[in-house]
Amino acid sequence: MENYFKGKNVEEEMERNKIPIKDIPENFLWMQVKGGSKMTNLISHAIGILEDKGATAVVWSGAGVAIAKAISCAEIIKRQFSIQHQVTKLTHKSVEEYWEPKIDGLETIVVKRQIPVIHILLSIPEIPDINQLGYQTLQSKKFWEKVPSNNSKQQQSHKTKKPFKHKKVDPQE
Repeated sequence: MENYFKGKNVEEEMERNKIPIKDIPENFLWMQVKGGSKMTNLISHAIGILEDKGATAVVWSGAGVAIAKAISCAEIIKRQFSIQHQVTKLTHKSVEEYWEPKIDGLETIVVKRQIPVIHILLSIPEIPDINQLGYQTLQSKKFWEKVPSNNSKQQQSHKTKKPFKHKKVDPQE
């Protein structure tokens, strides 16, 4: 690669109508988090919209390095407003990197990559389909479960771990 320099990047743009979550309320706030976004700006904007009742749902979207920031923003808003309903979806988007040759006679190299993308819907009103994959609520159901488990025998069958005990060290050894 020493004979090439990095050219342009062509990224697939995220679009509001292509968010892969079903039953999103029509009037929702879409927060696209970028790597350089300031969390205080993102959160204060979302808080302002939610407090003014401008929206009853927020979708936080982040790609690549912005995923952790999108998750953090969603968790802060969820706790601050006690939002009960959440749907999380993971997808990817395509990026093409163009590498231009430094030497005549070489061809341009195109590297195609898939970058992970997260979409987190936080909804104040209940979501119609609570059995969709990725749904969770603050009460009981985890996002990886399809149906909440109320079977106490299944939970009791797991062995409980005993606390770790330190060995006593003999000072004469």
